[in-house]
This record gives sequence, C-alpha cells and structure tokens, in this order.
Amino acid sequence: TLHFGRAAKLAGVSQPALSSQIAEMEQRLNCRLFERGGRSVRMTDEAITLLPRIERILADIRDVETTARRGRTAMEGRFRLGIIPTVAPYLLPRALPELKKHFPALLLELREAVTTSLVEDTASRKLDAFIAALPLDHPGLITEALFPDRFFLAVPSGDPAFASPPVPPESPALERLMLLEEGHCLREQALA
Repeated sequence: TLHFGRAAKLAGVSQPALSSQIAEMEQRLNCRLFERGGRSVRMTDEAITLLPRIERILADIRDVETTARRGRTAMEGRFRLGIIPTVAPYLLPRALPELKKHFPALLLELREAVTTSLVEDTASRKLDAFIAALPLDHPGLITEALFPDRFFLAVPSGDPAFASPPVPPESPALERLMLLEEGHCLREQALA
C-alpha cells in the first residue's frame, strides 16, 4: 500500500514510528525511497529497482521464521499452499478438515492457479509449496509424489471407434477429445 497510515496498521506500528523507520532506512541507503506530496506517496525509481531484492530478503526472513517454528511443533503458523484447479475440488474438501483437526495452529493460505504460475511463485518464495500433477522439473524445486492418480476415458457404449481397447495415440478417434485449456498440466499429460 502507498499510504503510510494503512502500511503502519498492517505492520502493527504507529504511523510516526513507520515514518521514522523509513527515514532511517533512506539515510542508511543514502537514497530516497518515497516521494511524498500532499496526500500522495509514490515509490522513487531507486525503490522500484530495490523492490525485488527487498521482497526476496523478506521471503528469506519468513522462511527462517517458519523453519524456527517447525522446531517447536510439527505444523503451525502461516503456510502458503498452491494447488491446480483440476485437483482442488477433489482433494481440499477431504484434506482441509483433517489439517484443521490435527494442526489447529496452522494458518493455511490457499492459492488456486495453473502449474506454470505455481512453479514461478514457489521458486520465488511467494508460496511455500504447491500440489500439481507430475512430472515436473525445475532446478529450484524438490518434487515428491503424494499419491498415484488413475485417469479413465469415458465414451458412449457401443462407440465403434473405441470398441477394442487400447486405443493407439494416433487413432482419429482421439481427435474428438475435449481437453483443458493450454497451461493446465493435465492437458500436457494427456497429449504426451
């Protein structure tokens, strides 16, 4: 937020204390981070340049805090979990009540998105983890299979194109398949 009063409230400090901390940081960095004018505040070019590094540092701090908390109890505190839309409606209704029952101090933040988005957000530490279909290969991530998933093809009974399974991938019958939009990992698996 570019409003010092709201930012102070989010940080849990008074507005004068926040202004003082910002002034101290500007002095330490020897550059202005914000331009204040009347009722408006905007980030300077220097602040915009520094923002990605600041976000990475804050993510590292959150990571250290999470690691330290995990030493005290198994799962407590904030955990940002991403999940693909094709899995969420089936997995979450069963998993969430169990998580709440066994880990009442866990503050789960959910984000539903396609795999490419979840990979980027987890690699940049905007998410702590995500659930998607395998295979998945990214140098900055560790993957672990949670459970096997079986897929089935349903066709009208008596359809001659599917009379004798298995249907080879080059079969013209498969041209009639309805698939998810591009970007969904399950589409990529079906086409592989």
